[in-house]
Amino acid sequence: MPTPSHAVASELGRVLVEKQLQLATAESCTGGLIASALCAADDTPSFYGSGFITYTDDAKITMLGVNRETIQTFTAVSEQTVKEMAVGAKQRSGADVSLAVSGYAGPDGGEDGTPAGTVWFAWQLAQDEIHTSVRRFDGDSESVLAQATSYAMAALILLLAEYV
Repeated sequence: MPTPSHAVASELGRVLVEKQLQLATAESCTGGLIASALCAADDTPSFYGSGFITYTDDAKITMLGVNRETIQTFTAVSEQTVKEMAVGAKQRSGADVSLAVSGYAGPDGGEDGTPAGTVWFAWQLAQDEIHTSVRRFDGDSESVLAQATSYAMAALILLLAEYV
């Protein structure tokens, strides 16, 4: 029986193929779980070509072009940082659409008091519009990561439903 993230990844792949769009991902706390789910979907190369795993601040800066000042001012788990991650993934990959994730899966939260389970998301669509969302998931680290993975892809499906 497929896992929820596999079913969501398959549906996301179908929508991306239908709209003839390529996706790039930028993952921090999910550490490649989104990429893994996408790679298990049918015909992955037709909709997915690049994934960046940027767990550390330096990786976000070096690989995605996130401004050091953004992380110093707002932290790596912030709306500002995931927006820059999404922009960097789209620019560096040449993809049409990107999604970015950064959060605290647990057991600890951020030094700034952000609770464990807090995850920020950003999606940059082909018209360069950026959508963001923050969610607080309950459960242990593994559960938080699974929920964040499914949410990131499901939210993109909904955003693409409005995309012409």
